[in-house]
Amino acid sequence: MFLTYLYFQFWRSVFPGIIVFRDSTVDAGNNNQILTLIKANFPPYGHDFEGGEPTGRFCNGRLPIDFLSEMLGIKRSIPAYLDPAFGIEDFATGVTFASAGTGYDVATSEVSAVIPLSKELEYFKEYLKKLSSFLGKDGAVKTARESLYFISVGTNDFILNYFTVPGRSSQFTIDEYEDFLIGIARNFLIELCRSGAKNIVLVGLPPSGCLPLVKTLNLVPGRPSLEEIKKASKVFNAKLQNLVATLSIELDGIELVYADIYNPLLKIIQNPNL
Repeated sequence: MFLTYLYFQFWRSVFPGIIVFRDSTVDAGNNNQILTLIKANFPPYGHDFEGGEPTGRFCNGRLPIDFLSEMLGIKRSIPAYLDPAFGIEDFATGVTFASAGTGYDVATSEVSAVIPLSKELEYFKEYLKKLSSFLGKDGAVKTARESLYFISVGTNDFILNYFTVPGRSSQFTIDEYEDFLIGIARNFLIELCRSGAKNIVLVGLPPSGCLPLVKTLNLVPGRPSLEEIKKASKVFNAKLQNLVATLSIELDGIELVYADIYNPLLKIIQNPNL
């Protein structure tokens, strides 16, 4: 349902590539290359991927972004930027800088020792330099401008950080923390646009209170209720939508789209037989 929505949003467009930022839902193996416990490089991960081997994707086969890339006629799968098996000739048509366990808040990435969003942006700027060497300056600028950017992050800020470890929860109320994250998201999007991005999909949070990880963590006494966690996702999504509306006016020539995954996933969870 979610991929179908994005396909019809962009089916008239022709993108030379897809550039991805986020966490485990679009990490194709970057965490394999860093010192962290948050990895998916062992069975049963990758069971249904080409060759049946784990790649670092947190699923049995391909990621949603892989399917979207194929639907848009780009390529079958998006490689991880840090994977030594791939080079700029592969990344020119699509690359993911995502790191499982990360969030908008740098403190979230520190919880699991993963790549912060700011470092993902550094890797992106490094990628642009490599792209310029590979395609020439004009070709690199054109590719960066016309590619589709896919950003979906924030779930870990709540489930691994704010609601789990002391620190941010003593510093901020939940409403203040959401505003803090929105400020980081705003700065990230502006910097991305300054670097050449024009077509951006900003994905909202899922109904986090329904995630298996959250239900497991909530076996620990004293944690917020599942409904409270789910509500935080819903309120944050509303703030993301307001951010998209504001930046769409402020940033001239930018196609910035909010993609809702909260309601489609909640519908599937509540009506699994539909």
